Amino acid sequence: MIIDTDIHPGADRQRILDFLPEPWRTRVISGNSGPGHLGYWNPNGVNRADALTPEGIYINSRPDTLSQYHFDAYAIDYGLLNSGAIATGLSPEPDFAAAYCSAMNDLYIGDWLPTDPRFKYSLVVSTADPAQAADEIHRHGDHPDVVQVLMASGAYYGYGHRFYHPIYEAAVAYDLPVAIHPGSEGSGVSGQPSVTGYPGSYFEWHTNLAGSYMAHLLSLVAEGTFQKFPTLRFVLIEGGVSWLVPIMWRFDKNWKALRMTVPWLDRPPSEIVYEHVYFTTQPIEEPENRGYLHQLLAMFPADKMLMFATDFPHWDGDTPDFSMRMLPKDLLEPVMWRTAAALYKLPVVDQAH
Repeated sequence: MIIDTDIHPGADRQRILDFLPEPWRTRVISGNSGPGHLGYWNPNGVNRADALTPEGIYINSRPDTLSQYHFDAYAIDYGLLNSGAIATGLSPEPDFAAAYCSAMNDLYIGDWLPTDPRFKYSLVVSTADPAQAADEIHRHGDHPDVVQVLMASGAYYGYGHRFYHPIYEAAVAYDLPVAIHPGSEGSGVSGQPSVTGYPGSYFEWHTNLAGSYMAHLLSLVAEGTFQKFPTLRFVLIEGGVSWLVPIMWRFDKNWKALRMTVPWLDRPPSEIVYEHVYFTTQPIEEPENRGYLHQLLAMFPADKMLMFATDFPHWDGDTPDFSMRMLPKDLLEPVMWRTAAALYKLPVVDQAH
């Protein structure tokens, strides 16, 4: 089996309008859809240049072409559709942000999910107003093909902050993992994209995205989020994985000396992370010596925490065969499908057929 945990469909702009109430519909028609990209130049573009059908249609722009040219082409059994509305969710105008995310969810749930049983959906919510985000989770949380809650990794606070607790409370009510996805750092209310301010190029900005993931992970654990929500599972999509072990070493060491400042943590932070947090492969680190990557993966329970992702159709995406070549053989089954199947409660497909 293959389960792809990060696919980016492209919603039709005109169709989004059908789900937007006024005055937000008029606003989007006028060309203002809220926070966007910082304007860095990526010479590769956002999408792969070859992510087109023979007729020149963007593969991710329609459910039928996505099914044929991605799912069928790579024999993918299930794939999570992760909407690009997350940056809009960082708008300082919370009502617009919530309305836009709701419209996007209605579009994908109504138009896309019924077309292919392999499609699963990450419900996108705005973090500008956690109460409205919780309402959105309650609106769709019991849909059988909604398997996750998705938020931007750009944020006003670290995600352990109690400001976000209404989102987690709603998510655990439906046993839904919560995930974050990069690319919104520096947009809307998230503030500057790095601790040193604004990077001078897309290359620097893109490489530095792992920094926000480290900060969110430390925040979630140190603030006691998983003590308050013991069934919460948190997924770090597209943030890399090679940095995890060294940060956990530092985290555990500092906890031993400073545990009085976080009395709710009853065990080493790494144990909490290894129980509650998941990572995706793309963009998997590519050292000159592949054995170094294998050594890193052996230093934490990658067989229970790491899940395959393509990031299709983005420029730096990884195909299944590429990822399988990068992984040690003992991790192929858990990473390519088993861990994701358990986390998202997906039926195992009988490969004999």
